[in-house]
Amino acid sequence: QVQLVESGGGLVQAGGSLRLSCAASGRFVSINSMGWYRQAPGKQRELVADIRNGGSTNYADSVKGRFTISRDNAKNTVYLQMNSLKPEDTAVYLCNAAALTPQWKVNAYWGQGTQVTVSS
Repeated sequence: QVQLVESGGGLVQAGGSLRLSCAASGRFVSINSMGWYRQAPGKQRELVADIRNGGSTNYADSVKGRFTISRDNAKNTVYLQMNSLKPEDTAVYLCNAAALTPQWKVNAYWGQGTQVTVSS
Protein backbone atom coordinates (compact mmCIF):
# COMPACT_ATOMS: atom_id res chain seq x y z
CA GLN A 1 0.00 0.00 0.00
CA VAL A 2 0.95 3.67 -0.27
CA GLN A 3 2.03 5.58 2.83
CA LEU A 4 1.96 9.37 3.14
CA VAL A 5 3.87 11.05 5.97
CA GLU A 6 3.49 14.77 6.70
CA SER A 7 5.91 16.94 8.61
CA GLY A 8 6.62 20.60 9.29
CA GLY A 9 3.60 21.59 11.33
CA GLY A 10 3.89 23.55 14.54
CA LEU A 11 3.10 26.75 16.38
CA VAL A 12 3.80 30.10 14.75
CA GLN A 13 2.79 33.71 15.34
CA ALA A 14 0.49 35.55 12.97
CA GLY A 15 2.46 36.82 10.00
CA GLY A 16 4.99 34.02 10.25
CA SER A 17 5.76 31.14 7.93
CA LEU A 18 5.82 27.35 7.91
CA ARG A 19 6.78 24.80 5.29
CA LEU A 20 4.93 21.49 5.22
CA SER A 21 6.29 18.35 3.56
CA CYS A 22 4.59 15.12 2.52
CA ALA A 23 6.57 12.11 1.35
CA ALA A 24 4.99 9.12 -0.39
CA SER A 25 6.36 5.59 -0.14
CA GLY A 26 5.21 2.05 -0.80
CA ARG A 27 4.01 0.15 -3.82
CA PHE A 28 2.92 2.30 -6.74
CA VAL A 29 3.79 3.01 -10.33
CA SER A 30 3.53 6.77 -10.13
CA ILE A 31 1.94 9.63 -8.23
CA ASN A 32 -0.42 11.45 -10.55
CA SER A 33 -1.39 14.36 -8.33
CA MET A 34 -0.87 15.57 -4.78
CA GLY A 35 -2.62 18.10 -2.62
CA TRP A 36 -3.12 19.58 0.80
CA TYR A 37 -6.38 19.71 2.72
CA ARG A 38 -7.17 21.12 6.13
CA GLN A 39 -9.80 20.57 8.78
CA ALA A 40 -10.51 22.78 11.76
CA PRO A 41 -12.69 21.73 14.72
CA GLY A 42 -16.35 21.89 13.79
CA LYS A 43 -15.63 22.54 10.13
CA GLN A 44 -15.67 20.39 7.03
CA ARG A 45 -12.42 19.30 5.43
CA GLU A 46 -11.50 21.65 2.61
CA LEU A 47 -9.00 21.75 -0.22
CA VAL A 48 -6.12 24.16 0.33
CA ALA A 49 -4.03 23.52 -2.80
CA ASP A 50 -3.17 20.80 -5.26
CA ILE A 51 -0.69 20.16 -8.05
CA ARG A 52 -1.09 17.89 -11.07
CA ASN A 53 1.26 16.01 -13.41
CA GLY A 54 1.70 18.91 -15.79
CA GLY A 55 2.62 21.20 -12.94
CA SER A 56 -0.64 23.10 -12.89
CA THR A 57 -1.83 24.24 -9.48
CA ASN A 58 -4.92 25.60 -7.85
CA TYR A 59 -5.55 27.22 -4.50
CA ALA A 60 -8.40 28.05 -2.22
CA ASP A 61 -9.30 31.71 -2.51
CA SER A 62 -8.47 32.22 1.15
CA VAL A 63 -4.80 31.30 0.65
CA LYS A 64 -4.03 32.72 -2.79
CA GLY A 65 -0.97 34.94 -2.71
CA ARG A 66 0.13 33.53 0.65
CA PHE A 67 0.64 29.78 0.08
CA THR A 68 2.68 28.02 -2.60
CA ILE A 69 2.49 24.32 -3.45
CA SER A 70 5.39 22.56 -5.14
CA ARG A 71 6.43 19.00 -5.94
CA ASP A 72 9.63 17.01 -6.28
CA ASN A 73 8.72 14.03 -8.46
CA ALA A 74 12.08 12.32 -7.96
CA LYS A 75 11.46 12.25 -4.21
CA ASN A 76 7.69 11.69 -4.43
CA THR A 77 7.30 14.64 -2.13
CA VAL A 78 4.96 17.63 -2.10
CA TYR A 79 5.53 20.84 -0.17
CA LEU A 80 3.32 23.66 1.02
CA GLN A 81 5.05 26.96 1.76
CA MET A 82 2.77 28.96 4.04
CA ASN A 83 3.52 32.67 4.43
CA SER A 84 1.69 35.52 6.14
CA LEU A 85 -0.13 33.04 8.32
CA LYS A 86 -3.35 34.06 10.03
CA PRO A 87 -5.10 32.58 13.08
CA GLU A 88 -7.86 31.37 10.75
CA ASP A 89 -5.30 29.08 9.10
CA THR A 90 -5.17 27.00 12.29
CA ALA A 91 -6.15 23.42 11.42
CA VAL A 92 -4.94 19.89 10.91
CA TYR A 93 -3.35 19.77 7.48
CA LEU A 94 -3.61 16.50 5.57
CA CYS A 95 -1.73 15.32 2.52
CA ASN A 96 -3.60 13.60 -0.29
CA ALA A 97 -2.22 11.73 -3.29
CA ALA A 98 -3.67 9.97 -6.31
CA ALA A 99 -1.39 7.03 -7.09
CA LEU A 100 -1.32 4.57 -9.97
CA THR A 101 -1.01 1.06 -8.51
CA PRO A 102 0.74 -1.94 -10.12
CA GLN A 103 -2.78 -3.17 -10.97
CA TRP A 104 -3.10 -0.05 -13.15
CA LYS A 105 -5.75 1.52 -10.97
CA VAL A 106 -5.70 5.05 -9.56
CA ASN A 107 -6.42 5.15 -5.84
CA ALA A 108 -6.54 8.04 -3.40
CA TYR A 109 -4.48 8.01 -0.19
CA TRP A 110 -4.35 10.20 2.91
CA GLY A 111 -1.67 11.05 5.40
CA GLN A 112 -2.23 11.13 9.15
CA GLY A 113 -2.20 14.93 9.34
CA THR A 114 0.00 17.56 10.94
CA GLN A 115 -1.20 20.30 13.27
CA VAL A 116 -0.69 23.95 12.33
CA THR A 117 -1.49 26.51 15.01
CA VAL A 118 -1.25 30.26 14.37
CA SER A 119 -1.38 32.54 17.39
CA SER A 120 -2.29 36.22 17.42
